[in-house]
Amino acid sequence: MSAIRSVPWLNRNVAGMGAASLLSDAGHEAATAALPGFLAVLGLPPIALGAIEGVSDALSSFVKLGAGWLGDRTGKRWGLAVGGYVLTGVMPLFMAVAQSWPLVFFGKTLGWFGRGVRGPLRDTMLATSVAPEARGRAFGFHRAGDTIGAVLGPLIAVGILASAATAGAAALQAYRTVFLLAIVPGLAAAAVFAIAVRDPAKGVQESLSLRGALQSTPPAFRRFLLAVGVFGTGDFAPALLILACTTLLTPTLGVIAAGAVAGSCYVVRNAVYAAASFPVGAASDHLRRPLGILALGYGIGAAVAVGTAGAFVFSLREPLVFVFLFAASGVLAAVQDTLEGVATADLAPHEMRGTSYGLLGSVNGVGDLVASVGVGALWTWLSPATAFTAAALAMGVGAVLLASQALAGREGR
Repeated sequence: MSAIRSVPWLNRNVAGMGAASLLSDAGHEAATAALPGFLAVLGLPPIALGAIEGVSDALSSFVKLGAGWLGDRTGKRWGLAVGGYVLTGVMPLFMAVAQSWPLVFFGKTLGWFGRGVRGPLRDTMLATSVAPEARGRAFGFHRAGDTIGAVLGPLIAVGILASAATAGAAALQAYRTVFLLAIVPGLAAAAVFAIAVRDPAKGVQESLSLRGALQSTPPAFRRFLLAVGVFGTGDFAPALLILACTTLLTPTLGVIAAGAVAGSCYVVRNAVYAAASFPVGAASDHLRRPLGILALGYGIGAAVAVGTAGAFVFSLREPLVFVFLFAASGVLAAVQDTLEGVATADLAPHEMRGTSYGLLGSVNGVGDLVASVGVGALWTWLSPATAFTAAALAMGVGAVLLASQALAGREGR
């Protein structure tokens, strides 16, 4: 521990992981911003987007458990993480050549499988690269780099779509161009990670069984996972918020221009996400209250869902409404992605940290599947207002559970 304390928190590993995530997000977030409009042009209903997002998110999260455990057991975190970045990098290629939903579904699940493999392994290396009192800053810096890429990616998509709309180009060709360009930064991310990052977590737990690891999780970590899971059942994919914006604005703007506006709002979300991530992590280090701050973030997520439901109830077609909703969603993402990682490092045993990150991912995966498929189904079969109201209720309950744990003094530090 003394060696770790003597290393600056902004070291080669932290910087390298941040740069790799910036490039990776620039690639797959460009594809994410374009995907709802692409599916709309193909004539597919909202449940198709919900199913693609929900299943791919769930697969990604379920894979995290096995990948994290395998990393703890074998110590081969670096190589597996590089492979995960490669799989995510090639994802947009399948979307670029797709004629209907099956190839889109395959590409998305392959890319998100790669995200699932790399996530807990990278987070384990990140948590081990800095002292415990600097984890918030390290995770916040990483998430900030991650989301700078998530700003650049949609900007690429928006620029291409806006130019195509001005030139009167075919909609399908415009979307395919976005997907093809998204491949470049995705593969560059794998190269940067391979060159810049080394694994400081040298421990190998050869006798660690997956069942034994799950049974030995501390009670405080289990309570944390319960709150995360309940919140997750309402935490719908951002693509559904993009679709909501596109749907409400299409009657006045047309599908391509509405898609460009929705993509711009997504850029706003990711810019807020990037700007807020490091301050959130630093505040967590200073206050030693990751669970309390995370509960506040969950409450913001519930408010976003309520606002989206209201937009449909009152047929709001003013882009500024969605700028506000997407910005609030960015605050949620900054708090959630930064502090769920910090809380896991605080509450989980050091020797099974990779497995614990994987378990967190799997819990999130169940929530992602229920939320995205559920919101998409309720939207298709009942109404979008009903769908987002149900999401708000689930997120609100999760926020209350986490706040209760924080008030009970089970912060883990």
